[in-house]
Amino acid sequence: MNSLTQKMSGLQINLGPLKEPLGFIKVLEWIFSIFSFATCGGYSGKTEVLVGCKNISLGLHNVTSHASFMYPFRLNSVIFQGIDAMFCGVAWEAPHLIGDFSSPAQFYVSIGVLAFLYCIGALVLYLGYMHFYRGTQVVPLIDFIITVVFAFMWLVSSSAWAKGLTDIKIATDPSFVIKTALPCAGNYSCYAGSVSSLGSLNVSVVVGFLNLVLWAGNAWFIYKETNLHASPPAEDPANIPQP
Repeated sequence: MNSLTQKMSGLQINLGPLKEPLGFIKVLEWIFSIFSFATCGGYSGKTEVLVGCKNISLGLHNVTSHASFMYPFRLNSVIFQGIDAMFCGVAWEAPHLIGDFSSPAQFYVSIGVLAFLYCIGALVLYLGYMHFYRGTQVVPLIDFIITVVFAFMWLVSSSAWAKGLTDIKIATDPSFVIKTALPCAGNYSCYAGSVSSLGSLNVSVVVGFLNLVLWAGNAWFIYKETNLHASPPAEDPANIPQP
């Protein structure tokens, strides 16, 4: 116990692990985990439709109605704005978008944040306590297990978020909005407008699967640090029974 305590208390800054796959890939994981939750959690956009009156005698021009949506993408709570309470001579009931996609989005962002924090802790261990890391069999094994778990969680969260993003694209498409969300019948006529680019969200999905590759690849190099990778000791010839 005393020797273990001495190893833990003996901080020895060594940048050598950064030149090895073990540390270099961990830096990449740290960087791409930031990209993952930043591109998803920092997104905001809007979808627009044009609403007019079928009764042209009212003399009203088409009015742009928009719905602004953002992370965590609870679209069913997003109300269309820009239309007066009395429009086309009747009461306008402001509609909302359809769908709640907060679960896959928040799950994906949570994995990114947790991966970011774990990478910081792992880099501190690699750069300051590598002598302790390689001097014990338990820590590399724990690191390996956690890395495998993160690789699996990146697969699950990225797949779920990719499906969620596909549904978000459909739900915010102006043509879909006209068919399902807006009261485009009776007194109103509706036309598709524009929708904000979802490019950064597409990037977040790509980064998520790239994180999967990084963590799965890094698991191999961490595995080589464990005693699971060590070759079994050669058997003493003297102990081999003679025929």
